[in-house]
Amino acid sequence: MKILLYSMNFMPELTGIGKYSGEMAAWLASQGHEVRVIAAPPSFPQWKVFEGHSAWAYRRSEINGFTVWRAPTWVPARPRTLSRMAHLFSFMLSSMPLLLAQARWKPDLVFVVEPPLFCAPAVLFFSKMLGIKSWLHIQDYEVDAAFGLGWVRGAGVRRFALSLERWLLARFSRVSTISGAMAEKARGKGIEEARLVLFPNWVDVSAIRPGAPSSEGASPESAGGHGYRAELGIPADAVVVLYAGSLGSKQGIELLGEAAQLLAHARSIHFVICGNGPSRGPLMSACIRLKNVHFLDLQPAERLNELLGMADIHVLPQRADAADLVMPSKLAGMLASGKAVIVTANPGTELSRVMAGCGLVVPPGDAAVLADAIEQLALSPSVREALGAAGRAFAVSELDQHAILSRFEQEMLRCVAGTEAAPCSPSFGVKG
Repeated sequence: MKILLYSMNFMPELTGIGKYSGEMAAWLASQGHEVRVIAAPPSFPQWKVFEGHSAWAYRRSEINGFTVWRAPTWVPARPRTLSRMAHLFSFMLSSMPLLLAQARWKPDLVFVVEPPLFCAPAVLFFSKMLGIKSWLHIQDYEVDAAFGLGWVRGAGVRRFALSLERWLLARFSRVSTISGAMAEKARGKGIEEARLVLFPNWVDVSAIRPGAPSSEGASPESAGGHGYRAELGIPADAVVVLYAGSLGSKQGIELLGEAAQLLAHARSIHFVICGNGPSRGPLMSACIRLKNVHFLDLQPAERLNELLGMADIHVLPQRADAADLVMPSKLAGMLASGKAVIVTANPGTELSRVMAGCGLVVPPGDAAVLADAIEQLALSPSVREALGAAGRAFAVSELDQHAILSRFEQEMLRCVAGTEAAPCSPSFGVKG
């Protein structure tokens, strides 16, 4: 099968959504499929094009048995609403020649990842022109999030944007998303069961595992994060609270700074915040006098196991108004690491249901409650161990990379064959 993957954020060397696209492409190629990728030069979450890539030139490379074309894309130094839209629009325009050039190859399926939804019209035109199947995969409901987070305002603008989104969704052969709540939202946008696929994020449980070396030749100690602790000057017996991921507005990341201030008296508790993004500067300023807070840049994928193994407690903050619009991709790695996890979520959200029995859930935006939960877990190593073991068991049984991608491959074959999608599970990660 010939598969064209259209994914703006394609960064197999790092973590996050871009890494999932890279792993998916590599796995499909390993199964004998012909895979080609159209992407932007990597720039997220620093909003700066990575060294070795160009914002102004088309580039082609061969990675893990497939071909990647990078389209020149304008990257704003300070992302704001209008500059973000211009960033997405520039990729849409520059990538169209690459998309149209694939007509001679004629893929069986073109698979586009949202965000950005801006690329959907071109994909639909391309697939219609060639008479091939089109697939939209929704990682984030960016239209809902833009209005929910206050990036865009206006009732009339909202109605128009949602109507346009609904019109686009109705024209794809398949629509998939990453959680049960997000699949239910797709149904509300008019996606019938015959076209709806649940395609959750995954984790390589053989690469992210408790007490295992992070890379070939690494010592067992490095997998427990001792290398990172030494680099940051954190005592070996300290309790490390880790957040690793993008530092953007959807995360409500300022809550970590507030919790760290409330726990400044607890010298045995250290916070490590690993990532880049627009909220990093303000967060560093808020924590400038806190000796128990340490910052790391986004780390390479080959050190991810070591990084996650450093934690005694993982923390996943999430804004209440982003609930069920996204399912944080970083959660899978946290659970697979076998360490305790605290998330901020309201009761009834899918994130809170997923964490039932394998983590603690506290209300979004309440730093005092988060700090208290951290302190209680810091004093209870047996509870941390039990939660970590439950999270690891859930990751192995529900989030295994090969199992999820094998099911996804079968759905792709059904799509190309013109048959209906298999019944979509009502919810993802809910314990029965």
